[in-house]
Amino acid sequence: MPPGSEMRERSPLIGPPAPTVTYRVNAGAPSTGTLAAFGFGRDADHHDDPRWLRVALEPLGPGVDEVWEVDAEVAFGRDGDLRWSRGGGWLFAAVECREADHGGTEAAADYAYGLLSRFVANSDERHVQRIWNYLAAINDGSGDDERYKHFCTGRIRGMGDVFAQGFPAATAIGHHADPGLLQVYLLATDRPGTRVENPRQVSAWRYPRQYGRTPPSFARATLFPADDVLAISGTAAVVGHASAHAGDIAAQLGETLRNLDTLLEAGGLPAGFDRLAPLKVYVRHARDEPVIRAFAARHLPDAPLLLVHGDICRAELLVEIDGWRYRA
Repeated sequence: MPPGSEMRERSPLIGPPAPTVTYRVNAGAPSTGTLAAFGFGRDADHHDDPRWLRVALEPLGPGVDEVWEVDAEVAFGRDGDLRWSRGGGWLFAAVECREADHGGTEAAADYAYGLLSRFVANSDERHVQRIWNYLAAINDGSGDDERYKHFCTGRIRGMGDVFAQGFPAATAIGHHADPGLLQVYLLATDRPGTRVENPRQVSAWRYPRQYGRTPPSFARATLFPADDVLAISGTAAVVGHASAHAGDIAAQLGETLRNLDTLLEAGGLPAGFDRLAPLKVYVRHARDEPVIRAFAARHLPDAPLLLVHGDICRAELLVEIDGWRYRA
């Protein structure tokens, strides 16, 4: 049985409080308590600090930075393609690499996850809670030759024993920047979290063969050890294992919100997405931005939003949302 194929009981050990995640205009260089910070797109600032990552996704609308902060001093460094920071019981680690240097999509995913797995395995913060994956042209290729499917095979090969505890929440999105660039980053801590699945959806690792030789390896969400935050995976209009409402952005948004609401209930979090729920919206077609912002104004009026231009891992899906839901 693959790791993460059954939900674990909630850990009785209370872990450190979750990092605070905020979206800011021109956040500036990382400060003492910054665990990680992200700019988006080609015009994002550059800071020569391992905690700063320029994500290869263009913002839609005003550009903002994403900042993770902990109430502790943060140490940080680099080791080749891997960068890291740690503080307050939390670990950020990221790998940027070029696919051509490793023999293609599958091998690059194996390489990136191998670096991360070995680093985490030798860290006190060895419990991975959340992962983000960004690669170019995610839907290129047909059948088993689609780039995303090759990525999934390389990912599972590189995961190693550190993921035997269970798959974490994750997002995988296609960027439109450097065609050879793979970016993977994670958030880990020193205690296990609780994997949360959506009863409206088939667990990703149980997808049937039609979705590739290697099923996607992620949980729908992770409840952090201190029971204070639900970290939500990339969530789209999938019911069971099938995509719903192909070509209909309004209907896909509605279905996505139903899945998000169901995850809150499954994780025991308060209903609704308010100022305590920063959300990132991945938008396949930039022309859909007005429709998405109008939907958010009606249904998510208080949630901090960051919209970025990115391709969803299934070609028929037009929008995906991930984010955080703080308890209080």
